[in-house]
Amino acid sequence: MERSLVLIKPDAMERGLAGAIIGRLESAGLRLVAIKMLHLDRELAERHYAIHKEKPFFRGLVNYITSAPIVASVFAGEGAVAAIRKLMGPTDPAQAEAGTIRGDVGVDIEHNSIHGSDSLKTAEQEIRLFFGESEIFP
Repeated sequence: MERSLVLIKPDAMERGLAGAIIGRLESAGLRLVAIKMLHLDRELAERHYAIHKEKPFFRGLVNYITSAPIVASVFAGEGAVAAIRKLMGPTDPAQAEAGTIRGDVGVDIEHNSIHGSDSLKTAEQEIRLFFGESEIFP
């Protein structure tokens, strides 16, 4: 069974959408196996987004994700990574279809409400950044 990290980003938190987003993932048959609310510090944010370090949007991304509390969670299920990516829709909400999370609640490409791991390898790395194994339930 696959696992994926899901972050509910500051814009969604500020609009009170965490429960609705979690509900959408659970309604799709994914199982919530870990969850915590936290205010990311810059060091963890930079480690999480390290792949983008040399890109011009890196600083803005780190500033945004550290601007307010987030919900970090792990969802599990058959094909969880792909299922979550499909439910989220494209990174840019303007290109996301209605019925996807970003299409329905994303504001713009930076304030797109949700992050999900893009591969199994990335999911494993991201989950380890946010959770210890004892915090993840079977």
